[in-house]
Amino acid sequence: MATHARSALVVGLGIAGMASAIGLRKAGWRVTVIERAPQRRSGGYFIGLFGTGYSAAKRLGVMGDLHTRTPRNSKTWEVTRGGNRHKSVGFLDQPGEPHGVLRGDIEAALFQHLGDVEVRYGTEPTAIVDVKGGAVVTTRKSSTGEERSEQFDLVVGADGLRSTVRRLAFGPHDQFLKPLHAMICAFQLDEQVPYFPENNGIMLVEPRRSLWVFPFEDRPPTALFSYRTRDIDTQFREPTGTVLRRTYGPEPLGDILEHVFAQFDRTENFLFDSVNQVSMRSWRSGRTVLVGDAAWCITLYSGMGASMGLAGGSLLGELLALNPNDIDAALSTWEDRLRPYLHQHQRTALFNAQIFTPSGPLTHVLRSGVMRLGDRKKPADTPPNALTRYLARPRNVEFVA
Repeated sequence: MATHARSALVVGLGIAGMASAIGLRKAGWRVTVIERAPQRRSGGYFIGLFGTGYSAAKRLGVMGDLHTRTPRNSKTWEVTRGGNRHKSVGFLDQPGEPHGVLRGDIEAALFQHLGDVEVRYGTEPTAIVDVKGGAVVTTRKSSTGEERSEQFDLVVGADGLRSTVRRLAFGPHDQFLKPLHAMICAFQLDEQVPYFPENNGIMLVEPRRSLWVFPFEDRPPTALFSYRTRDIDTQFREPTGTVLRRTYGPEPLGDILEHVFAQFDRTENFLFDSVNQVSMRSWRSGRTVLVGDAAWCITLYSGMGASMGLAGGSLLGELLALNPNDIDAALSTWEDRLRPYLHQHQRTALFNAQIFTPSGPLTHVLRSGVMRLGDRKKPADTPPNALTRYLARPRNVEFVA
């Protein structure tokens, strides 16, 4: 056993960051978390929690406090602007049987289990320097500009797609971001689309643009706009509502889009961003390791971001507990275990992107055929086809040290 408590700095108070912090604390480490925001963020948007994430949440001890919101007796409708509709396959109907949750549900459960982990808000790293047996990290308090330098045995970068830790320890963002030439905008509806039950999902999918409405059991749905573009920079030069209305025109919006846009005009909180994957040859540099979107962002199209953030953080703690005197061996094993599955999820996300938002008229037609196949009722003993196995296999893997 190690002769003293190891120290770790976790950057980012999101799902991957808190999962890592809990995993490290359970392994006997002294953990400090820094978060750029001035306070813990709440709320969030629709997430499917697959078996991989569910089992990781259990191992972290948080599942009992995680509020799931999978709607009962839910249906999903494929609709047109003109109001036509037919029953289809929803996000929660896919292989792997995901649980419907809000991002904030997972983060709230994790936060309750941080224990004696120190959390510093309004703080971000400005420099990371490798030293023998660890790393010296300089952090800055945004409210005062005060800087401090501390040495840690391990630095965990869990600060998202545009990770400051990744930039400081590995290099500029453009070395690692792989654009999917798409934009998303997600927000919480105040009320369901008229003439649809609260627990029903909606998909309005056209070539290069789509609207998805994801239902919950005990609160209004989440809306997601998703569209394709090669000119990402231009999307941020005007108000988001203006950009979205132009993107979904010039055709008349129809009742469903009009309702969702009216709700968007009244919302104060929304996520509007480009869609990128993160591709890296290694998630480790000295005693700095990246977890979650900072390391492997697989995009919301994969549906596995939260699950893999939980699994990555949980497995990190378990392997460091098994190798208390050989951190490098633990990190190497951790990366070797996770990397094949993350590559699979990134490939799957490229397929799923065409399901969410087909890139053109031909893929729109092909998507319609895939959705019809998915909605066919099959006897319970019918063997899964190759597509079903491809989509389901990596989603319920249990990563145990």
